Amino acid sequence: MEVPKKNHTFKALNDENKLINKSKHFLLELYKCDYEKLNDESFLRCTLNNAAKLANATVLNLISNKFEPQGVTAIALLSESHLSIHTWPEAHYSAVDIFTCGQNMKPEISCKYLIQALMAKEHFLRIIDRNLPSEVYSQIKTIN
Repeated sequence: MEVPKKNHTFKALNDENKLINKSKHFLLELYKCDYEKLNDESFLRCTLNNAAKLANATVLNLISNKFEPQGVTAIALLSESHLSIHTWPEAHYSAVDIFTCGQNMKPEISCKYLIQALMAKEHFLRIIDRNLPSEVYSQIKTIN
């Protein structure tokens, strides 16, 4: 029996591989939203596109799916990463995920826009700092 190779996913980082905290992951929970807006695929596609553009992001592609009897999932693939929304109209709830890599995007603007557009009466936002290896960050920095 062959012994599995050691997993290096969690290996310790030396000075050459320092992590840079320049990416953000926004998890936005929207409560008490308008049912019709949460169930309207076309509206949500436009809303995601607008949210991305207002935040200074570049939309590469936008895909969506309407579920039966209700609900929509839409994902905007961004040059800067992604913006997604999953809706449960029957619960007046939506989960939004915005991941940014780069310094030019302003995800806070997307969040404010989505809260207003979906008429959320309550919301909860968690922001997670993502730690990129410095070599990845330097590549991103040259692109943006």
